[in-house]
Amino acid sequence: MTSFWSSYITLLTVGTLVAVTWLLFATRKGERKGTTDQTMGHAFDGIEEYDNPLPKWWFWLFLGTVIFAVGYLALYPGLGNWKGVLPGYEEGWTGVNQYQKEMAKADEQYGPLFQKYAAMPIEEVAKQEQALKMGGRIFASNCSVCHGSDAKGAYGFPNLTDNDWLYGGEPETIKTTIMEGRKAAMPAWKDVIGEEGIKNTAAYVRSLSNLKAPEGVEVDLAEGQKIFQTNCVVCHGPEGKGVHAMGAPNLTDRVWLYGSSFAQVQQTLRHGRNGNMPAHKDFLGNDKAHLVAAYVYSLSNKATEK
Repeated sequence: MTSFWSSYITLLTVGTLVAVTWLLFATRKGERKGTTDQTMGHAFDGIEEYDNPLPKWWFWLFLGTVIFAVGYLALYPGLGNWKGVLPGYEEGWTGVNQYQKEMAKADEQYGPLFQKYAAMPIEEVAKQEQALKMGGRIFASNCSVCHGSDAKGAYGFPNLTDNDWLYGGEPETIKTTIMEGRKAAMPAWKDVIGEEGIKNTAAYVRSLSNLKAPEGVEVDLAEGQKIFQTNCVVCHGPEGKGVHAMGAPNLTDRVWLYGSSFAQVQQTLRHGRNGNMPAHKDFLGNDKAHLVAAYVYSLSNKATEK
């Protein structure tokens, strides 16, 4: 901020405080002492105003707000380029600086514990009750908005408690997904195979999970299989069981991110899908991502053990 605007804001703010304080005391000089039944001589809609002074509580409350404002402007930025006198904020107090300071304090307190678990294999961390509680809390704060508080997913977001994985359920793969994120790339096929091809391919894909075409809808499964083998096997594999390296889902296990109905599968084929798992490495860092990976890994292992 330039010196001109800094001075302008400071003068405007201080001038306003001085003006309202003067007005507060100036208006009290002419007030009568005590209360009276005498009115001000005017009425509105049958309501008359008594010629009585403002209540003392109102006066002190107003004065208190002015004092609070002066204290606030001394401690925090608000007067142009003034940084405030709060200790520990050399660059001035801001919400970002406050957050960073609290995070630094938390890292100092809990950092050694995070580092302890980060040095252990994820499989071992997944057996530590304290570590799972920590990972669960981090998950709830950062991941539950998409995957749900129970980690069972939602429309377009995978269930993390089963043993079905788009990119693989190995411990380090899970951590890589958390750290680096994932970008889905299911292309749209409408312009390539046409509406008839969409219908037949959708019927064939659903048949891999033993789902039949809706009653009254005529489909050609053989044609759908031919289109699938020509266009889809590079990602989903010749048997439709998916390829982890491509992030392509298994189409034979009745697990559907975007729904299994005939209309929903056609929609996926027609327009494609572009899911996005954001990278969390810059926000969580390695140690916290390690704990979350252990927590997520434990969820699928429990499902497998049952």
